[in-house]
This record gives sequence, structure tokens and C-alpha cells, in this order.
Amino acid sequence: MTISQLSLFAVRLLAGTGVFLVGVHLLTANIGQLATGKIKELFGRTADRRLVNVGLGAAATALIQSSGVTTVLIVGFVNVGVMNLYQAAAMIMGANIGTTVTAQIAALSAFPVTTYIQVLAFAGIMISMICKRDAWKKAGLILAGLGLIFVGLSLMSDAMKANRDAIQSIFETVSNPFLLLLAGVFLTALVQSSSAITSVIIAMSVAGLTVGSGGNEVLYIILGTNIGSCVTALMSSATAGTNARRAGLIHLMFNTLGSALFFAVLLCWPGFMEATFRRWFPAPATQIAMFHTFFNVTCTVLFLPLCGWFVRVSELMVRDRRAGPAAATYLDERMLSSASLAISQLERELVRLSDTAMDAFRTGYRAFAEQDRELIEPTHRLIDQAGEISHGMVNYLIRLSAKSKLEDERAISNLHNNLGDIMRIAEIADNLTKYAQRTMDGNLDFSDSVKKDLDGMVGRVEDLYGLTKRAVLERDPLLLPRIDRVEEDIDGLRRKLIDSHIQRLNAGACRAESSGVFINLVSNLERLGDHLTYIAHTTA
Repeated sequence: MTISQLSLFAVRLLAGTGVFLVGVHLLTANIGQLATGKIKELFGRTADRRLVNVGLGAAATALIQSSGVTTVLIVGFVNVGVMNLYQAAAMIMGANIGTTVTAQIAALSAFPVTTYIQVLAFAGIMISMICKRDAWKKAGLILAGLGLIFVGLSLMSDAMKANRDAIQSIFETVSNPFLLLLAGVFLTALVQSSSAITSVIIAMSVAGLTVGSGGNEVLYIILGTNIGSCVTALMSSATAGTNARRAGLIHLMFNTLGSALFFAVLLCWPGFMEATFRRWFPAPATQIAMFHTFFNVTCTVLFLPLCGWFVRVSELMVRDRRAGPAAATYLDERMLSSASLAISQLERELVRLSDTAMDAFRTGYRAFAEQDRELIEPTHRLIDQAGEISHGMVNYLIRLSAKSKLEDERAISNLHNNLGDIMRIAEIADNLTKYAQRTMDGNLDFSDSVKKDLDGMVGRVEDLYGLTKRAVLERDPLLLPRIDRVEEDIDGLRRKLIDSHIQRLNAGACRAESSGVFINLVSNLERLGDHLTYIAHTTA
């Protein structure tokens, strides 16, 4: 092969690989955007049943055509505490099964009918250009991506066919199993896609090229891609919390142990490929794709009962940080790529913020009711903590808004409004500390019956908060009538308590100096009920 021929081959091969990767990106990105609601629903059904979690991981990966994306999402969910390590381990195993779908699609290039599938590149882009609805545009780009995958595979195969003899003479010299395994690891880590490398190998087989003697050698590369695919999850977990780094390590251990096991089997059984997949399937591309699926399914069956062992080893290797507990935030950078998932995490963070603000309110009310100066400082600390959570949410919302679609803007706007309502609760808590301070400084006293009435009103506020929290988490609009009735009760209690206070003033049973504190306090409780109701109506 001359230098000019080698240059032409490299250009055509890189062009084909580029077209293939563009197709994979279009397919993955647009399926991901259309399917994030489904993925969110799938991940929301996580349970302690291992087979269920394997199925969820496989389904999610098959849906978005990328085990890298799935494992990054799993790491993110572990990082924010939505998923435990046992669930994550089983889901990662399922993701490895789901990723073999791409290889199966690539293997179809061995059949003549796929020539006609390439026209989807044209049909898909025309649909995306003509249609105005965002969902149809995304669907068009998905079809275009699928078509480009086969165009890219065809370009790679044609480039290899044109120089088959020269390329074959090079690959025939590479037969060292360890070298082939490392090549698979390195190439996959470089492009961060095991599917891409596997598809290039399949394109070689379609062109009639073999690695080494044509025996097990090509399978060693496939095993290497399996290890190299862990790089994405490891990079994602490097700066995350302890459990997220453990999830990345579990992914690496599972893939490495599986590859090592099959590596040993292939070394001991040189005729494995000839005796199995080459006999069962006529097309070399199908043989490789089927081995890829068989390998991942077998590893999952073997290692699924050992999930607990993987978790314990990861806990031994990645110790808990001693520097102090990290903030239990639900916000994670990995979720910003999916507005649906990011909004779901923001809603969880919203509940955490509201819990903090309500704790500040409760502590502030106790400072007033018990006339205890020692509770004022804890109230202010909780208010400051709520402020920090709110600041983090605002920054996260701004970054999400820059990446979100038009239909997500309403949810983002509602979250901004809800943030404001919750921070008003923190302000009310601050007001209560001032009322407590003024009461103690002025030696003001409230009768037991007044305190009982105030406690009753606070109790209704607590009832309202419980219903509002359920409305946010369950998104149940059927709760809204109950919420409205409780809010009306709180409004009625405000009027009743103020009327009773005026009667006591007229009867001389109450000091005039207490009016400013009492009326403002009752009005603040009524305002708190209003803010909780606003939150429920914008969320449920």
C-alpha cells in the first residue's frame, strides 16, 4: 500500500467513522430528549428486586442507545441518594445488556436490505425541516441518525474492501490476546463509546477482514471494549460523593471480572468461536454481535447474585470521607442534560428547602411560645441554611433554563415562584424571633387560652404543610380541595383570633402593648398558609 493509498484509506475510514458517530449522537441525543420522561418513570420504579432493576437498566439503555448515558444517570441518582448501591449494581448490569442493541443494529449492515435503510438519513432530515412540532422534529432526527449509522458503516466497509489485502496482511500479524484486549480498552476509552468500536469491528467483518487467524482474536477486542466503557462512569463519579464513586467502581469491577473470566475461557478454548457462534450464525457481523450479547447476559446471570459482594468491596475500597457530612442536596450536574430529570430533582430539593424553612418556623414559634431566648439563634441558623439551599437552586435553575426546551419553561418558572414562597416562610420565622424578643423585652404576657388558640392555628398550618408536601411529591390534584379547605380554616381562625383580641382589649383584659405582636403574629400565620397554598396549586 503506497502512502497515497494509505492516506486515502485513512480519510475514507475516518469519514465513515465520523458519519457513524454523528448518527449515533443524533439517535442518542434525540431519543434521550423524547424518552427522559419514560426514563424518569422507569428509574422511579426502582425496587430491591434485582431482576427488576436489571430489566430497568437494560430498558433504559436500549431506549437511549447509550450505556454511558445510563450509567452516568445511575451514578447521579446514587450521588443524590435517590438510589442505593444494591439497586445501582443491578441496573449497571442491565445497562451492559441494553448496550448490545447498538451492535445488533450494526450487524444488520451485513444484509443487502440495509442499503435501503440509508435513505432514512434523507427522509428523517426532511421530516425535521418540514414539521413544526418539536416532537416530530426530534423523531425526524432520530430517523436521520439511524440512516447515518448505516451510511457510516457502509463507508467504513467500502474503505476496507478497497484495501482488503493490504489491511488483512496487517491484522493477520496481530494475534496476541493481551495486546488485542488492551487495544479494545484503549480505543474505547479514547472515544468513550464501546458501541462505536464494536461497530467498527463489525464493519471490518462485513468487508471480509479478520483479526489474527480468524479464531477468537476478534473477541478479545470486544472484551477490551467492555472494560474501556467504564471510563465514562468513572470520570462522572470522580468529583461526586462517596456512594457515587462506589457505583463507578462497581461498574469497573463487574466489567473487568466478566472480561477476565471470558478471557480465560477463550485462552483455554482456542476453537470457541469456530465451535459456537460461527457454526450457529452464517454472517460474521451477526457472530460478533451475538457474542457481545451472550457475553453481557452471561456475566449478569453469573454476577447478579453477588451484588452484595460488589457493594461491600466498593465500601472497603472507597471509604467514607471524614471531613464531615456533605450537604444532602438532590441537585447534580449530570441531570442538567435532561430537563425532565433535573426538574424532578429540583422538586425533591424544593421539599428539602421547605422542610428547612418549616423547621425554622417551628423553632421560632417555640421561642415565642416558651419565651426562650436560647431558641432564637438556632432559628437564624436554619434561616441561613434555607438561604444557602435557595441560592443553590436559583443557580441550578438558571443553568437548566439555558438548556431547556420551551415546554419546560413553565415548570422552571413555577419552581422559581415556589422558591420565593418558601423563602417567605423563612422570613416569617425571622419575624417570630422578633416577636419573641419584643415580648420578652416588654414583659408582655398572653393568657393560656390565647396560647391555646395560637397553638390551634399553628396546628392547622402544620396540617396544611403536610398536605402541600404530599401534593408536591405525589403531584396529586385531588389534594387541592382539601388544601383549600384547610387554608380557609386558617383564614377563619385569623379573623376569630383578632376579633377575640379586640374584645379582650375593650374589656380591659389585655394590655394594648400586646396588640402589635399578637395581630402581626396571627397575620403572619395566615400569610404562611397562603404561601403553602400557592405552592400546592403550582405543583400538583
